[in-house]
Amino acid sequence: MQLETQKRYYTPEEYLEIEEKAEYKSEYRDGEIVPMTGGTTNHNKIAGNFYAYLKFALKGKNYDVYIGDVRLWIPRYRQHTYPDVMVIEGEPIYTGTSTTTVMNPLLIAEVLSKSTKNYDQGDKFLYYRSIPEFQEYILIDQYQYHVMQYVKTAASQWSFTEIEGESATLSLQTVDFQIELHDLYEKVNFAENDED
Repeated sequence: MQLETQKRYYTPEEYLEIEEKAEYKSEYRDGEIVPMTGGTTNHNKIAGNFYAYLKFALKGKNYDVYIGDVRLWIPRYRQHTYPDVMVIEGEPIYTGTSTTTVMNPLLIAEVLSKSTKNYDQGDKFLYYRSIPEFQEYILIDQYQYHVMQYVKTAASQWSFTEIEGESATLSLQTVDFQIELHDLYEKVNFAENDED
């Protein structure tokens, strides 16, 4: 006889209440609470480099740049997630009464890991595309000099560009910003990428 385990489904409000008291971050996926995996030092360096260069480049302009601790709510798919880096043009649109959860990123960047790359490129990208303001998606491989760039060109149409090699340059299309991959991957030791 096989035992079936009952899955507990949570409302977004229950998730937020639990998340406020939690010692670690979790994502909310349409009723399920999914603990986030710990990031590697290389993951942290890449996200930090992208954030720092981008933040400096956009200084004094009408953009806010956020790193991993700001939560994103995607109403159509009932998802709460923590993108590695987000850019919001103008004022953030918050959900609820607090300033911890935004809804209107123009650009999202994710650093891929072995455990999340399929989700980040698949379902998560589908969820992100439901955000009206969302125009550009950057996926950064943490195991080699490789970046995938998706840019919205029209309703339901996205162009794809692959950037490879240490001397290549990533040029964003939604904001005035370029970064050479050797700067994006500054201090990353690819030999340390055995863990996820």
